[in-house]
Amino acid sequence: MAASHAPEGGRSHRAVLLAVTCLGQFMVLLDNTIVGAALPDMQHRLHTQLTGLQWIVDAYVLLVAMLLLSGGVFADRFGRKRVYLTGVAVFTAASLLCSLAPSVGWLVAGRVLQGIGAAALAPASLALLAAAHPVPQERIKAIGLWAGLSGIGLAAGPVAGGLLTDAFGWPAIFLVNLPIGAVLLLVGLRSLEETRNPSAPAIDVPGTVLSVLTVGAMTYGLIEGGTRGWTSPVILGSFAAAVILLVAFIAVEARRSAPMLPLRLFGQRLFTVSNTAMAVVGFALMGSSFFFSQFFVYVQGSSILRAGLQTLPLSLGMVIVSPYAGRLAARYGFRIVVTTGLALAGLGLLALGSVHAHTGYSNVWWRLAMSGVGFALAMSPLTGASIQAVSPQEGGLASGISSTTRQIGAVLGVAVLGAVVRSRQSGGASFEAGLNGAFLAAGTVTLAGAVFTGLWLVRSKRADRSAAPQRSTDPAAVPTLNEVSANSPK
Repeated sequence: MAASHAPEGGRSHRAVLLAVTCLGQFMVLLDNTIVGAALPDMQHRLHTQLTGLQWIVDAYVLLVAMLLLSGGVFADRFGRKRVYLTGVAVFTAASLLCSLAPSVGWLVAGRVLQGIGAAALAPASLALLAAAHPVPQERIKAIGLWAGLSGIGLAAGPVAGGLLTDAFGWPAIFLVNLPIGAVLLLVGLRSLEETRNPSAPAIDVPGTVLSVLTVGAMTYGLIEGGTRGWTSPVILGSFAAAVILLVAFIAVEARRSAPMLPLRLFGQRLFTVSNTAMAVVGFALMGSSFFFSQFFVYVQGSSILRAGLQTLPLSLGMVIVSPYAGRLAARYGFRIVVTTGLALAGLGLLALGSVHAHTGYSNVWWRLAMSGVGFALAMSPLTGASIQAVSPQEGGLASGISSTTRQIGAVLGVAVLGAVVRSRQSGGASFEAGLNGAFLAAGTVTLAGAVFTGLWLVRSKRADRSAAPQRSTDPAAVPTLNEVSANSPK
């Protein structure tokens, strides 16, 4: 029955909708962090090297990064319920394939399918929630709950990954998605209502394909370069192909009437700076997180379960501080909060670059926590600034681009920092020294991002104002993540 005729029924339907969308996003975010805890066990049981582990992580992140924008358009055009449940089904089936994978190749294939499912699931879940709450203030509160509750997945990942891997082996981290996916499909088919936007733009197929190929070619060169040789024809060819494909992508997007990535948006300084800084966040956060469990297991001799617990300060710092980041940016200004956040994260990573096999955990956890707090301070205001740099009608697109740039940075972070480790090892250094080099490189890039953001926006008053929540009266307007943060549960 329609909500207008039965308010109680409407509230009950919205509660179910919130639960379904939160659980779906929780599953996606859980996968972001749960895999890291299982990497040492994967390396041992699948008899793979660092390159294989990089592909296991980057295959997923690459597909999410490149298909995220198209996933939102698909949901608007073909039905948000349909795309959401299709994404859940693909993600769940891919999780089963991953758990049964007999080799790295099969596992990477499963991770590719997981990325496709996540790229459909995540934007459709938010679109379903926004469509069910046309009143701006109600929508902001609902999305705040969605962001806060589903974000628990980030903190739960390392612990859940450690527990499951220690007890049952790495396949268990994928099997845990099966009951969640089954519940989402059963409840979603019965309770979700279909919504769509008939005026949504057409799918930018050429842009999507070229973007996947561009980043894919670059990633291949970065990951395989250390093994095949940086001057080998295959690696040089992959880098050349990436450049050619990038030029083709820019040319295609410049000529399309409804491109997946409107290049004109980068004419706005605030938009360009915020997305560049967001790529730095993805690079340093995902690139360094890739090595945390490996450091505790291989360098300090921790068990997989203990290593999962030891990485917890990073994700806890992010979960605890994130709800306050938007408020701090609204009070003190975008530039100060983001620059401080990036500086803290950079210093924390630099401090991790000096840990060694005999460093006590009491002298390690605060470095992880500092990095987590710093990243949390930066991410929400960066997305809010990106949204405020464009018109209200393009807020959803700007938010999607911000998420995409963070994911692209993550892909490159895993690839580049892995190359740093391999380069040090090929020069005769130990794995420990290689990890120190990776953490130092991540910290240096993050501090450079802090300087870049602070200097470029030092005279921009608009940048500081962008952090303040904007209370739009337009039901079609998309709230900034600062508004989401301001209404997140404590």
